[in-house]
Amino acid sequence: MSSTNWGRTALLGTAFALTVALSACSASTTASGPAAGTDADPVVGGDLTFAIANDPISLNPSGTGAGNDTWYVTRQLVDSLLYQNPDTNELEPWLAKSWEANADATVFTFVLRDDVTFSDGTPLTAGDVKATFDDIIAAGPKSQAVSSFVGYKGTTVIDEHTVEVSFNTPNAAFPNSTSSVPLGIVGAATLAVPYDDRATGDAVVGTGPFVLGSYTKDVETVLERRDGYAWSPASRELDGEAYLDSVTFQVVPEPAVRTGSLTSGQVDVIGGVQPVDVDTLTASSFPLVSRGNPGVSFGEYFNVSRPIVSDIVVREAIAHATNAAEIRDTALNDEFNVGTSILAATTPGWADESGYFEFDPKESAKLLDGAGWKLGDDGIREKDGTKLSLVVNWITNFGPNQTSLELLQQQLKDVGIELTLQGGDVPSFLERQTSGDFDISWQNLSRADGDVLRTTFSSAATNTLRIDDPTLEALLQEQLATGDQAARATVLADAQERIASQYYQIPVHELTSILATQPTVTGVTLGADSRLDQLTGASLAAAE
Repeated sequence: MSSTNWGRTALLGTAFALTVALSACSASTTASGPAAGTDADPVVGGDLTFAIANDPISLNPSGTGAGNDTWYVTRQLVDSLLYQNPDTNELEPWLAKSWEANADATVFTFVLRDDVTFSDGTPLTAGDVKATFDDIIAAGPKSQAVSSFVGYKGTTVIDEHTVEVSFNTPNAAFPNSTSSVPLGIVGAATLAVPYDDRATGDAVVGTGPFVLGSYTKDVETVLERRDGYAWSPASRELDGEAYLDSVTFQVVPEPAVRTGSLTSGQVDVIGGVQPVDVDTLTASSFPLVSRGNPGVSFGEYFNVSRPIVSDIVVREAIAHATNAAEIRDTALNDEFNVGTSILAATTPGWADESGYFEFDPKESAKLLDGAGWKLGDDGIREKDGTKLSLVVNWITNFGPNQTSLELLQQQLKDVGIELTLQGGDVPSFLERQTSGDFDISWQNLSRADGDVLRTTFSSAATNTLRIDDPTLEALLQEQLATGDQAARATVLADAQERIASQYYQIPVHELTSILATQPTVTGVTLGADSRLDQLTGASLAAAE
C-alpha cells in the first residue's frame, strides 16, 4: 500500500465533518491560519511572550504534564515522524519523507529525511526512532504515549534512515499517533537520563525549531531559537529557522489576568481565552485564533465501580436531568458546540448520538422513582438509608468548568440528586482518577483520531472509569484492527452508540481552543489537534 494513498484514505470523510463544525465559528476567528493584524512581511528577531494557564509540569515530551499548556511548549522542542495537516486532516511527511503500511495495519515503514539533526548536532537516524519508541514502552504508565503502542512487537532498524514498527495485532491508529507531541523523537542524550529525571527539560534534546533556555517552575519557560533548523512540514511553507529569537511561556493562572496582560501590552499572546472575554477582545481589535477540538467532549464520565452510578438507570436519569444547551449558553458561547456524542464533531468517525440525551426532567424523576430513589425532606433522594449523593472530580484549569458544574449541580438537585464538586489542579485530578475516589469525572481529551475512545474507555488501557464491558471492548479493539477507514468509521459509530446507550458518558459541550494576540503578531496557528502548532512562522511586526 503506498504511503500517499494510506495517508489520504485514513482520513476520508473527515474534511466534510470538519467543514460543517467550523462553519459555526464566528467571522472574528480563524480555524488554523495566522492571526490577523498586519500584512507586513515577517520580521526576523524579537522575543515573544506567551501567557499560559498552567505550569507544564513535565517537559519530557512523552511524560505526563498539564495537557495543552505542556504540549504548547514541547511542540517547539521536538518534531514528529508525520504531520497532520489542520486544513485537510491528512497525514503528511515530516521527519519521515515517506511511509507505508501493510494490508492489515501491523507493520509500518518510515523512511527518514537524511538532513535532520538534533539540537546537540547529532544526526537523526532510524536508531533514534527505535530508541524513542522503546523508551516509551519501558516507561510504561509513566508515559502518556504508551497507549499508542497496543500490541507493540518492536521497532527494527532496516538501515540508517529506514525504520519498521511492528505490532502483534493491527494498530490502524498508529500513523496518526506518530504525528503527536508525545511520540516526538528525542536524541540519545535524552534517553541516557533516567525517565523520572527529565521533567525539567534540561535533558531534552530534540530536532525542533527551539531549544530550552530556562525553566522556572510555576513562573516561566524560556525557549531560544535553534540555528540551522530547516525541516518544517512542507505544507507549512516555512523553509528555515524560526523568525523569533525567543519565546517565553509565562504561567498566568487567572484568565482575567491573562486577558489584562494582553490588553495592557505586557504579553504578546494568551492561551485559554475565556468565552466571556471573546467579544471584548474582538471589539478592541485583538485578533483571535480558534479551532474546534477533536477528541472526546466535555461531559459526565461515570466511574462504574461506584455503587450508585453502577446502575444504568441512575446514569440514564442523570442524562435526562442534564440540560447541555443551558450549560453551554450560560458558561460558554456559540463558539462551543453542544455535545452530541462522546466524540466531538471534528473527530474522524464522529456519529450523532444526541437522541439518547434529550433533556427531560420528568423522565429523569420517573426513572429514579422506579429504581427506588425517593425524595427526602431535604429534597435529596434516598434509598435504603443511602442518599443519592455523588462526588464530581474536575480540573480547575479551564475557567468555565466551575460555572458549568455549578449549573449542573443545580439541574441535578432539581430532580433530587446531590453533587459534591471536588476540583483541583491536574496532579490532584489524576491522583483521584487513579484512586477511584469519585463518582463522576468532568473531563475531555483532544486527539484528532477516533482511537481516543479506546484510550478513554478500554479495559486494557488506564481504565480510570473501571468499565468492564466485553461488547464495548470488542468494538474498541476492532476499530484499531480495521485498516479500511470507511469500515473503521462504521465500527467507531457502533462504539459511540454503545457508550451512549449504556450512558457511560453524557456529552455536554465540545471544546474550542481560543488564543488571542497583539495586532502586531502574525503566524501563530493551531494544529489538527487544536493545540499550538510550531512557532516557526510566528513574527512580531513593528508597530505602526
